[in-house]
Formats: sequence, structure tokens, C-alpha cells
Amino acid sequence: MASSRKSSRSELTEGGSRAEGLVARVAAQLKEVVQPSDRLVTGLSGGVDSVVLLDVLQQIARTLRFRLSALHINHQLSTHATRWSAFCRDLCRRRGIPYKSVRVKIRRGDSLEAAARDARYAVFARQRCDFVVLAHHRDDQVETLLLQLLRGAGVKGLAAMPLLRKAEGRRQKPSLLRPLLDVTREEILDYARKRTLEWIEDESNQDIYFHRNFIRHEVLPLIARRFPAYRVTLARAAGHLAEAAQVLDELAAADAAGHLEGGTLSMAAFQHLPPARARNLLRYLLASHRVPMPNAERIDEALRQALCAKRDAQVRIELGGCDLRRFENRLHVVAAMKDLPARYARRWRGQSAIVLPELGGVLAMPRAWGAGISLARLRGRPVTIGVRRGGERLQPDCRRPRRSLKNLLQECRVPPWQRGRLPLLLCGDELVWAAGIGVDCRYQATGAEPGVQPAWSAIS
Repeated sequence: MASSRKSSRSELTEGGSRAEGLVARVAAQLKEVVQPSDRLVTGLSGGVDSVVLLDVLQQIARTLRFRLSALHINHQLSTHATRWSAFCRDLCRRRGIPYKSVRVKIRRGDSLEAAARDARYAVFARQRCDFVVLAHHRDDQVETLLLQLLRGAGVKGLAAMPLLRKAEGRRQKPSLLRPLLDVTREEILDYARKRTLEWIEDESNQDIYFHRNFIRHEVLPLIARRFPAYRVTLARAAGHLAEAAQVLDELAAADAAGHLEGGTLSMAAFQHLPPARARNLLRYLLASHRVPMPNAERIDEALRQALCAKRDAQVRIELGGCDLRRFENRLHVVAAMKDLPARYARRWRGQSAIVLPELGGVLAMPRAWGAGISLARLRGRPVTIGVRRGGERLQPDCRRPRRSLKNLLQECRVPPWQRGRLPLLLCGDELVWAAGIGVDCRYQATGAEPGVQPAWSAIS
């Protein structure tokens, strides 16, 4: 339920300077990162941490000239979820802050906490802004470090959450900003009381069934009795580990130099590397594809298969949501996909583009003259998009005989796992075009006749 407390005049006077100090600290952090007119979206759960962050950001928004809005994510896990969303909406309405609420569906699995986190970060990645600002603080750093230690995480998993995590990849995504990382939970509560803020209390935060809550309520108070400065020292340790992780990444980048191409890694990069550096290099490749990091045993098994399998073997290592494959002496990280229906087919009715998520891409069909597929030759029979079933033949070069599609794909060095999902265009029962191969001689547009030029683009 919502919590607030009226402070006495003496308390307000005494705490005013501390509150101003917290605002100044956050402003100094943001001044180094945020530019005028940047769009900042703060994650607003309604709890005290995010309410304090919203209050602080609103105070400095005019000075630093950034645009502020709030985002509430409704996990739909609590019977109070609708009321929490309404609380956040009303809070932003009173403050004149643009507000948006997004509902997510949590997949039930081994860890409800992890599933909820994944759902949140997927929403963050879709926001059209420069920064998503989160209210993680020093106590969160300490709890995360202990959780990761107990899970047996490596150096990167033990590294501290950074002030700024820049977006990576080709798509425009917001960066994550955490300006409260040097602020303790006690300071946040003190600030909220001095500012007479209101917030909500999530009852699940007291449930020690959840690992983080168990550490927060049972473990850390015990540590504090003997090591009262544990927050500072453990946060410092996490910072050291973050530096070590950066050095390991730089070492892996040096080992990969000249061997990375199009997201694939040449097996030659592993030659003469000792086991520890080989594991580090493989982790670097997986991290570049944002693959959840496998445990040490799985990394060792992946390396063993990749390095020791026969040259012509089709190496495939499942890594949870993706596969690590070896082809032509290179390692490829391939997203796992569901099996296709037995007789997959999609009808083409003249669209300029067709999204084919089950095949993992988009088929563009722009018009052309004297090039591509002759539209006249397609008339009178249904045109469908399908995939290989075996036995297909194609003649993309009129000077050469018709050949099996299997041989053409091998000659073009199309990786085996892509061959079954490359789109084919058929007119009736005749194969007209194959992605990566070309148009059959009998259907090629000539002269100035109207045609269509298929172009297949995989979705990364």
C-alpha cells in the first residue's frame, strides 16, 4: 500500500541539505552523459527508489534541458498491480510528467525474478528515447554481487552495474543510465521522508522465498553486525571485477583481430591459445551475439566439439535459445527456430514485401523492367513461397544445364542450417526462383518487359 509520513519542521530543515546534496550528486553524474534535448524515460514502479529518482530528475530537468517522461511496467503478478499502475499515473499527472504504462506477460519457469527482469528489459529496448533511467542503488549492487557469487558466475557476471550501459547493435536502442549507484537505500528513504514523498510498498519485497529478498533481509543484516562498511567494500570489489572483465574483453578482441567477419569467427583464432584464453574468446563471441552465457562445462564442451570434430562434420552445439555451428572452418552463432509445418507455403498476391517470421526474414518483391522474374510468365497460375522438400531443380544460367538445387546451394556455400529455410518462389508446381541462387532461365524477364526482382533479407 502507499506509504508516506509527514516530517516535522525541524526534520525538514535538518534534512534539506542532505536532500539537496543527493540532487547535486545525480546532476553531476548526468551532466557528463546527457545532452540538451535528450529524451529520458525513467522506469517508475511506484516504489520508493523509483519515486525518488523521478523527483530528482524532475528537479534537474530544466537545468540540464533534457525531456523527461515515465514508464510503468505492469507485470500482472500481484493483485495490487492495477492499483500500482493507477498510483504511478496519478503521480505523473500531478507533476505534469508524460506517462506510459505497459503490460507484460511473464513466462513461468525456473526463476520468476529472471523472467520478470527479461520482460522489463525487452520493453526498455523498445522505447524511443536516448536513455532509460533506472533506480538501482548501492545496496542493489551488493545484493547482485552476492547472488552472482552464489550462482558461480564468472568475472563478467560479478562485475558491477555501470552508471551507463550504451546500446549495442545495428538497431537504435536506448542506453541504460543508473545515476543512484553510489546512493544507499537508507539515503533514498531519508530523502523521501524529508521531501514528504508518497510511494507504494510491494508486499513481495518482504517474501524471503525470493533469493534477493533472502539476502536483503536475512544475510546482509548479519554481515552488517561484523562488517558495517560492507556496502562500500563490496561495491568496490564489484568495480574491480568490472575492470577485470574489461581487460578480458580487450584480450579477446586482440585474439579475435583479423578472424571476425560478419559475426562469425575463424577457427584459426583458437590456434596456439591456452585453454583459458580459448574459453575467454568463445565467451566474447557469444556475448557479441547477446547469448545468455552458458556454464563452464557447456563452454568446455562447445570448444571440444568445435576444435576436435572432423573437418567435414556438421558441428552443432545447443546453447539455450541459439546454436553454435561450425561451417567452412568458421563458428556461427545461429538463433534457434521452431520446426516448420510439413508443407509450408505462403501465397504471393503482388505485395511489394512479405514478412516471413517463420523463415526469419523479409522477402522484398520490387518491380523492375527487363530484369528479375517476368510477370507475364507468372500469370494464370498461383504463385507461392515455399521451402525445400527435396528433388528441386533450377537453371539460373541459360548457358548451363538444369541442376539440382542441393548442388547449387552447396556450390554457393550456403550453410546447411540455412538451406531448409531459404524461401523459394513457385509458379504452380514449377520452381521459379531460389534465394541466394537466382531466377530460372524459363522465367527470366528480358528486354523491357515488366518483372519483379525478389530480394531476401534475414532479420537479425
